[in-house]
Amino acid sequence: MTTRSLAGCMTHMSFIKRIKRNGKVYLAEVESKRVNGKVIHKYIRYIGKEADGKTKLAASISDIEIDEVKLYGPLLVLHHLANEIGLPQLLGKYSNELLSLVYAHCLDYKSINKMEKWFARTDLSFLLNIESVTEKKLLTALDSLDQIDTEKLQRDLFSNITKKIPVRKKSLIYDVTNTYFYGKKCPLAKRGHDKEGVKGRPLIQIGLAVTQDKGIPLFHKLFHGNIHDTKTLSDLVSTLGGYHIFSGCLVYDRGIVSAENIKEIAKLGLDTLCGLPLHDNLKRIIRKLNKKKMMDIRNRVELSKTIFYVTTVPYVYDSVKGTLTVCFNEQQHRDLKEMRCMKLLKAEKLLKNNNFDKKI
Repeated sequence: MTTRSLAGCMTHMSFIKRIKRNGKVYLAEVESKRVNGKVIHKYIRYIGKEADGKTKLAASISDIEIDEVKLYGPLLVLHHLANEIGLPQLLGKYSNELLSLVYAHCLDYKSINKMEKWFARTDLSFLLNIESVTEKKLLTALDSLDQIDTEKLQRDLFSNITKKIPVRKKSLIYDVTNTYFYGKKCPLAKRGHDKEGVKGRPLIQIGLAVTQDKGIPLFHKLFHGNIHDTKTLSDLVSTLGGYHIFSGCLVYDRGIVSAENIKEIAKLGLDTLCGLPLHDNLKRIIRKLNKKKMMDIRNRVELSKTIFYVTTVPYVYDSVKGTLTVCFNEQQHRDLKEMRCMKLLKAEKLLKNNNFDKKI
């Protein structure tokens, strides 16, 4: 309620008036005037109505003014999760600056030189209790990670996560990839063969181990770009011992396998599930398999987009005894056969027309 006074004998007063019409109750702001002892009501604006004992307000979009928009909800979720797994405590002195980079990477990846503007559009100053971030402050925060025992940090983080989420640790998956740089100042980057097949670029290798159940990361490692994938796995095996996982299976692809790695993994009590390079000896074994028996309905394995026929045979890989699993894709085999037939027919046509120089 507001009151206003006019000169001498006139006063103004506004209030909410309930108006009943056709069984409904409407709300309006009216102004009460007393002029020379006589009360006069003047309609100011419609407010809303009452329904089921509750007031429902009405407003025009034209009455709304937006001062600023802040990103808050997703950040609140991320910050809650980070605190649940104890991440701020593990990151040390510059945890708030590092967390701002983590959140930006999850929601709206920005380079460091654009982080200051992004930060201003969020409510991170409230969540992280810091007024702002600058490029210099963020680079200092990243440099502080050199002073942290990252292997211990990753072990502690994995331990905290598994206390909150039940995770089966029976099967682990490891893979390695590389990324290249255009600059020449990264001390880890060495010239090698990148995943796009281009030679000579400065590369780093990144190895990552996760649980097969829920895909929870155990740890990651960085390597020089000229280190072979098999060497990255041997380094991983030594790190894996600190996680006290002494049973289960380690899964990785054929570019990483070696007899030495299989033996070291076995010492940890883990089995190995991996792809093997298709060498001549392996080809001879596959050729000897009975294709008709392999195509038995009992060997049929249906996946989301294709079907395999799978058979197993005993196999020794460089003195390491195991089981060889051969997967046969009938559809792919048929498609390759048709493609070869088409090339042969095209070649015959070219020979008849004496067009020897054209490619098939």
